[in-house]
Parts: sequence; structure tokens; C-alpha cells
Amino acid sequence: MFADVKSLGINGLNAFEVDVEIDISRGMPLFSIVGLPDTAIKESRERIRSALKSSGINIPPASIMVNLAPAGTKKSGSMYDMAILVAVIRAMGIVRDNLENSAFIGEVSLGGGVRPVNGILPMAIQAKELGIKEIFLPKENAYEASVAKGVKIYGVENINQLVNHLCGQELMKPQETYLPPEASYDGELDFADVKGQYSAKKALEIAAAGGHNALMVGPPGSGKSMLAQRLPSILPPLSFEESLETTNIYSVAGMIDPKTPLVVKRPFRSPHSTASKSSLIGGGNVPHPGEISLAHNGVLFIDEMPEFEHGTLESLRQPLEEGTVTISRVSGNITYPCSIMLIGAMNPCPCGYYGHPSAECRCSDNQISRYISRVSGPLLERIDLHIEVAPVGFSDIASPKKGEPSSAIRERVMRAREIQKKRFKGTDIRCNADLKTNIDEYFRISGELYAKTEEIFNRLNMSARVYQKLWKISRTIADLEGSDDISERHIFQAVQYRSLDRKYWFSKS
Repeated sequence: MFADVKSLGINGLNAFEVDVEIDISRGMPLFSIVGLPDTAIKESRERIRSALKSSGINIPPASIMVNLAPAGTKKSGSMYDMAILVAVIRAMGIVRDNLENSAFIGEVSLGGGVRPVNGILPMAIQAKELGIKEIFLPKENAYEASVAKGVKIYGVENINQLVNHLCGQELMKPQETYLPPEASYDGELDFADVKGQYSAKKALEIAAAGGHNALMVGPPGSGKSMLAQRLPSILPPLSFEESLETTNIYSVAGMIDPKTPLVVKRPFRSPHSTASKSSLIGGGNVPHPGEISLAHNGVLFIDEMPEFEHGTLESLRQPLEEGTVTISRVSGNITYPCSIMLIGAMNPCPCGYYGHPSAECRCSDNQISRYISRVSGPLLERIDLHIEVAPVGFSDIASPKKGEPSSAIRERVMRAREIQKKRFKGTDIRCNADLKTNIDEYFRISGELYAKTEEIFNRLNMSARVYQKLWKISRTIADLEGSDDISERHIFQAVQYRSLDRKYWFSKS
């Protein structure tokens, strides 16, 4: 008796079709699974036997051979349990319906229940593209899968329910499609709570408007973390495409909220300074997304940057340039997206008071140099805006007056983003920071302005990367002002955001 059933597997964010083929024949009782299964799949034999027995179905004492095709692709996880179980009962003649347009995903328990698995959304989207009409999966995953419109989703609670449906005895109802709510900023931390720090808030507004990375340097208690935590409140809402991209990553990582399966707010991730390289970049035997990918389309906040391991910080360099991170293992390579805004914060020295207007720094020049150099020059070059966060004065702290609310800043940011959207229409560039080359093609720059920037370039001994960033920051400042052209004023303002490396790094190197 032969039967085949469709399922899906996942490798990173890439889902692929899996044909579960089964042959039950006379011979020594045996239950074998081939097709490069991992240990979790091999153990499914015992889960399936017990689940069917709990449902009143006994597997015959026969030779059972299961093949997961394509046989040359490594399979991992418990997501194939339901498909193998359905293939078994179909080969036994219990289910006779044509299941050619159906797919089965999910883990079964010994008692016949069905447990949720990770990576459901990318698998559901792939199933839709393959022309599969209906997917049977765990009840807890059904809401998430319904985001993939155009395919019927059936949430299964137990094997009896599934068998009754397939036999036509008691039909299940398809899951209603999830309709995401409009983006809401209720509950977000607000810039109105920040006392003083007008120049730092303006710099973060520029960062938000152009999607730029930023580094804040200042003494303890100056509000660096407070400012960073409020950055999501001035970022534009996620588009539906961005929501799907981000949700796919969270689905694979098993971090989806069953009640709100679509990520509608820009992520804000803030790993601790003890985080390892694999937790930041991604890794493991079966590579999982790291913090940099979990922050995709949002903000990765690295507080106390010099306290991170040097190698961990340096691992950010390539992903920041490319917007993707590739994790290589013996079994193959997995690429995760990581288009992020990196926001860093650090003290200027170990005690935190180097350059403070009133407090005395207790660090030696060597201590300051070693501390500062933990953030390397190449990494610093990849950070667009360098922001000096000064101590907050008593008059600002004691003032009852609220600062400018995030809603007002966000309106300016969104107007600037709309200008950039029109500028880069027809490309995959979303904001000024994403532009890698062809500055001349997108930015209107006069010959006189080129001459002025040449003078700045030579005087400050800029690299080609910093030169490109100077133009992109200038263009963002002009966008915030609604200016069609970049002016000399915009260039000079951008240069101010590239000066801290000379104050701290080069002066102490």
C-alpha cells in the first residue's frame, strides 16, 4: 500500500516543499524514515504510534518505509509528524480523499494532541506560491498562517478531529483571515519626557528621517538610553511588506504572539553587553536569527558599546554594509536580512567624565585610549551620525515644561521619508541611508558645492565611505527642510555630526 502527502520544510527563512511518501508492505515489523531526517524526525515514529493508538487506530505489524523527498535535502524538526501520520492512515485505507492540494504541518503528542511549530508563516506563504489550496496545522499556529491570504487554513487540535474531517464525518471550519490593526503609537515612550538635550533630539530626528546609524557619546546620566528608547516613537509605521519580512524572522525564531501574529511595530532590540557573537549575529547547529536580524526594519540599540567583546562588535561591520548576514555551517549557508538602524551609546572614558564641564575625570590617557579604541575605526566609519550628549543642566531638569512630543517630530520624519520614497521610486532603496552608490544620480549637487566638499574632504582626511555618508546626511537634512537642493549649510551641519571621532578617537590614538 502506497500513499503520498505534501508537507513543507524550512531552512533559515526559505521554505520548501516536502513530499512524504510511504509504503506499507508485508514483512518484518519495521518503521523506517529516510530522506536525510534528523533525530527529531526519526523519533516521530514513536510519537505517531502512540498518537494513533490514543485515537483508536493501531498500525499494522508490517514493514513501513517513509521517504521525505527531495531525499538530498536535509530535514530537521518535528514539523513533519502530522504529514507522516496522515500518510500512514491514508496507506491503511482509512482516508481515501484526494489530498493532492493539501499540506500538513505540525508536531503530534503521545496523547494525540497537536503542538505548534516554528516558521509557519514562511511555510504558508510558500505553500500558496506552490498552488496548495489548504493547509492543516496546529490550532495555535492557525492565526499566524492566515496572514498568507489565498489559502485555506485549518487549525487542528487533535488527531481525532483531523481524521473525522478527512473522512468527511465532522468537517472543521477554516481559520478566518487575520486583519492587522492600524499602526498605533499608544504606549510608546515619548520624547516629550526628555528634558533638555535639544541638539541630541535633533540628531536623532535626522537619523530617523534618513534611516541613519548613530552613536551617542556622553557622561553617565545624560539621557543616552532614554533618548534611544524613544526612537521608535518617531519612526514611520511598517509597510505591509516590511511587516511580512519582520514577521517571517520572528516566526522562525518562535517569537510570534498567537493573538497578534503580524509584527506591526518596528522592532527595538537592546542586547546586554555580555551577549555572545552568535546571539548578536545568529548561529547554532541549526542557525537561528540573532539580535541583528530580530531588529530588521527597526532599531538595534547597543548600550555601553565598549563593554561588548571586541570580536562581537566587529562582527557587525559586514551586516551593516550589506543589510544581510550569512551564517555558514558544514550543512550549508543561511542568510537572514538585517536592514537596521544601529544606535550606539557609550561613555567617553571608563569613569565617564572625560570632557565633563564640572566633574573631574580620574582616568589616565592610556586608560581613555584603551577604552575608546574598543570601538574600532572601521566600525565607527559605518556609523553615520556621531552625537555628543552633554550633561543636563539644573534649569532643564527642574523645568515643568514638557519637551516637543514624538507625534510632532514623527510628522516631520514621515514627510522626509515620503520625499525619499518618491526619489527612489522603482528601486529597492527605502531611505537615504540605503543608497550605496550613484550619489550624483539621485542628489542635485552644484559644481560649487563639490569644490567646497573637496576642501572639507582634504582638511578632515576623510575616507570614501565617510564622504558618501556626508552627502547622505546632508540630503536628509535638506529633506527635513523640504529643500530640493543640498546647500552649503546642510553640508556644514552634516560635518558637525562627523567630528567626535577626531575629539575622542584620533586625539587619544
